Amino acid sequence: MSNTQITRALFDQVMVPNYAPLNMIPVRGQGSLVWDQEDNEYLDLTGGIAVNALGHAHPELVAALTEQAKKLWHVSNIYTNEPALMLAQKLVDYTFAEKVFFANSGAEANEAALKLARRFAFDNACKDKSEIIAFYKGFHGRTFFTVTAGGQATYSDGFGPKPGDITHLEYNDLEALTNAISERTCAVILEPLQGEGGILPIDKVFAQGVRALCDKYNALMIFDEVQTGMGRTGDLFAYMGLGVTPDVLTSAKSLGAGFPIAAMLTLSKFANSLTPGTHGTTFGGNPLACAVANKAFELINTPEMLRGVKDKEVLFRDLLAKINDEFAVFKEIRGAGLLLGAVLNEQYQGRAKDFLLASVEQGLLVLIAGANVIRFAPALNISNEQIKQAMVKFRAAVQAITLMS
Repeated sequence: MSNTQITRALFDQVMVPNYAPLNMIPVRGQGSLVWDQEDNEYLDLTGGIAVNALGHAHPELVAALTEQAKKLWHVSNIYTNEPALMLAQKLVDYTFAEKVFFANSGAEANEAALKLARRFAFDNACKDKSEIIAFYKGFHGRTFFTVTAGGQATYSDGFGPKPGDITHLEYNDLEALTNAISERTCAVILEPLQGEGGILPIDKVFAQGVRALCDKYNALMIFDEVQTGMGRTGDLFAYMGLGVTPDVLTSAKSLGAGFPIAAMLTLSKFANSLTPGTHGTTFGGNPLACAVANKAFELINTPEMLRGVKDKEVLFRDLLAKINDEFAVFKEIRGAGLLLGAVLNEQYQGRAKDFLLASVEQGLLVLIAGANVIRFAPALNISNEQIKQAMVKFRAAVQAITLMS
């Protein structure tokens, strides 16, 4: 084994083929810069898919992790621990929530939220109040429950019988929801901005309508803020800019700024249904993850950082508009804060990955959200100068695609 060459080819030999990674292998990063095995430099506009909210190897996060690593790594949930309590207190202090459950990933947080909704209905209503309403093109994780709630059948087909009593509707269609919701509905789960589904922002009137309908039918409104939370849209959580407050909120990705952690936030009257033994996790709320997340929270939850996200959105949009004025490849730029999508026009349908690969050739890392949207989700603290440099590289990538077309 000592003679094994660590190359992209090794992935095909030893890894389950559910991913198709690029040929380059990142080996180190600093801020919004990444270097591969050949020491090629890349500007990173992916943020680990909206995870590395403070970039790579942030010194204060490294220090927090190192300090905690010398104390406690894991103690199990037979006990509580100080970092977990500190983080829960922050989340309660700065959101609508009164209670917090920690997990390891967004899927786990959403799994907990959906189980909570069913259990609360079971405890307080009747046994047939179990319907969950979700939305097409939504994405809530890869457990069988959450991937079924997600509105993309290609992700959940082929694994046998699916969890039942989940209804899918069109996103932002209030009339469809009004016609579908009933006393049988225990929860409505949605993203305030659909990420994987194409960077589709929620309509404020729709969000407020969902809230009113959930109140009318005593259904929990679950906001999946795994991708939008922790400053990504320019608010600490996206619900804060919509004029609605959910009953349950899930967070992950940026919560640990790169270290795996997730949280489900809710009110005491709902949380009380998860009594000892009803739900659990081995690693959720472990001291290492919570120590890093505490520091990330302190760094992200400042007026300067959140205002900066909105200012950088304006810069991104301006520079992308200039590229589009020159090459006419985008139908629109949509999203919020530093979660933006460049939607390809009819001429370039299905070619988002071509733009991704062309960007890599220019030393730029971007994402896609489906076949027709190039997605940008950089670190929240990326500098304006780096955004400008990135858009120079992206312009070259766009030009390369147009010349081939």
